[in-house]
Amino acid sequence: MKISLLRSRNGLRYYLLRGIMLSLMLVLVLFGMCIAEVYRSGNRVLPAQYHADAAVVLGAAAWDKRPSPVFQERINHAIALYQAGRVDKLVFTGGTPKKGFMTEAEVGRRYALKQGVPARDILFENTSRDTYQNLLNIKPLLREHDIADIVIVTDPYHTARAAVMARDLGLQAETSGTPTSRYSESRKKMHFLLQESYSLFGYYAGKWGNRVLQWLNFG
Repeated sequence: MKISLLRSRNGLRYYLLRGIMLSLMLVLVLFGMCIAEVYRSGNRVLPAQYHADAAVVLGAAAWDKRPSPVFQERINHAIALYQAGRVDKLVFTGGTPKKGFMTEAEVGRRYALKQGVPARDILFENTSRDTYQNLLNIKPLLREHDIADIVIVTDPYHTARAAVMARDLGLQAETSGTPTSRYSESRKKMHFLLQESYSLFGYYAGKWGNRVLQWLNFG
């Protein structure tokens, strides 16, 4: 009886450990796929003849009325697309982390105006706090101005997550990473690659988890 019970416990431990190992392997494989997706998207170049109704500049930190270096690179790239005739309008997104300070979107608009972009070609929403909200909150604005397709402008390794979210939100979007970035140094670049891969993995995990819960509730 004792031998049979011991074998049963050993068998249970074996299958438990096997299940844990397989789960860890699956997580590592999926995370590796996220790294590959972020890297591939970050090195992708917008097709030469591509034209869109607007460039959507994802928000980044602003220092009072000045864009941070990261945000300034995004704005400059969007302005370059506009000046080259590849987009017809600029859309700025982003709220403020602290009450009383200018929002990221307003900082972006102010900067673009100083660079000669006409006010009629600039739109903005100033309530969002993260990438998903950036894209979600511009949808009514895009509909209001009959904007059908967009180019999302952000840092290269951020484009993968932005593209997935845009697709999930039903936006017709291409992405264009900034040609220069503060993350260009190899150590910073690797850190940003892993950080964005982790964020993309977390987004996928949350989406899959919600689908499983919906399935269980349906069942």
